Amino acid sequence: MTSELARPTATVTAVTTTTTDAGQLARRLERLRALDRRLVLAADLPPPPARPSFADPMERAERLAEGLGGRVDSMPAGPVVVVERRTHLPVDLEPLRRLPYPVDPARPLVSLDTETTGLGSSTGTVAFLIGVGGWQGREFVTDQLVMADHADEPALLEALDARIPPDAWLVTYNGRSFDWPLLETRYRMHHRRAPAHAGHLDLLPIARQVWKHRLPDARLASVESAIAGVRRHEDLPGSVIPDRYFGWLRSGRAEVLVDVLEHNREDVVSLGRLLGVMAQVLADPVRRRAEHPGDLAGLARAYERSGRTAEALACYGEALGAWDDAEREPSRLEWTEVAADGARLLSRLHRHDDAEAAWLDVAARGGGTAAWAWIAVAKIREHKRRDVPGALDAAERARAIVERRRAVGVPLRTAERDLGRRLRRLRRRVAARAA
Repeated sequence: MTSELARPTATVTAVTTTTTDAGQLARRLERLRALDRRLVLAADLPPPPARPSFADPMERAERLAEGLGGRVDSMPAGPVVVVERRTHLPVDLEPLRRLPYPVDPARPLVSLDTETTGLGSSTGTVAFLIGVGGWQGREFVTDQLVMADHADEPALLEALDARIPPDAWLVTYNGRSFDWPLLETRYRMHHRRAPAHAGHLDLLPIARQVWKHRLPDARLASVESAIAGVRRHEDLPGSVIPDRYFGWLRSGRAEVLVDVLEHNREDVVSLGRLLGVMAQVLADPVRRRAEHPGDLAGLARAYERSGRTAEALACYGEALGAWDDAEREPSRLEWTEVAADGARLLSRLHRHDDAEAAWLDVAARGGGTAAWAWIAVAKIREHKRRDVPGALDAAERARAIVERRRAVGVPLRTAERDLGRRLRRLRRRVAARAA
């Protein structure tokens, strides 16, 4: 009897609970609407625009090609849109051989840049536009390969295959870290091998090494403006490029991609222009003397890293000699920093007399580097010349600079620790000789 009487009560309780929950939910929704009157239910939103339908992939590609001023190439895997442009850019690339960078100008130099559906390198990121450029006589020709839809990616990759000869050198800007690994991933996704090539020259590390000391950043647009004298007008920010492609997929309006292609074409042509600057200016010992001495210092470091010490010393000398010749644009590089690099190289080459003279020049300029210059002189005199009194004199001069720096609140703690040990040892040795 007890269980039979309990059943109606349980039913009433369940109904009451459901009613209470519904009332709480309604009140919560009202509070949310009160917080922001723009908040609406999903059912109240207008439906998304319908994606344009095309009878077949070729019709879609032809629509895009017509809007971009290109053509459609029929590959075995499907259609790909190709937009070809020519730029008058006569350059003699043979002097590139003289630079400390791995490139063979006798081979085809293929400039490459991609525009992608995202900034990551995961398997979900796709290159929908690949710009490829190279010289035909005195003209720099760019072929821009555009994927009209995701299903056309195999055709895009086939078209890229045909434009990279096996003996070519790729020329990119951050392409070794981003563009080419991304393309290799896409080829693997379609069970294909990426095009073979003879080498890869990435200009981003070169820009950072040679020019960044006088640039606000290492973006390609900044480098081309300061180094090649090319200024873009109303250039499209890279962050909005993926949305432009998705806009084409949603609307079928090719004009949303016009600025994207212009941005990509400028990037590809800029790679050619920078190669021209490297060949005609950096590789020319006469013309490069008119450049910023910081550029010469960066080139000297590149020669040094590649083991070409004679060219490195020549560039260090050119940089230091040109530093005070004329007013230069602002730079984050200082004369003493470059002179110190040259002096260290002389020491590694066991040219100790020249190294000591170079360090004395740095010391004469004063500043915090002067303390380290005197310490370097002390090392040479103690260990190479066996001149202990001379080494002690140099160390004492370094100590005086360190004490002055500490007095004004700019201590050189590492130099202080070095000098503490060095001075004790040198004083003992001088005292032992005197005894």
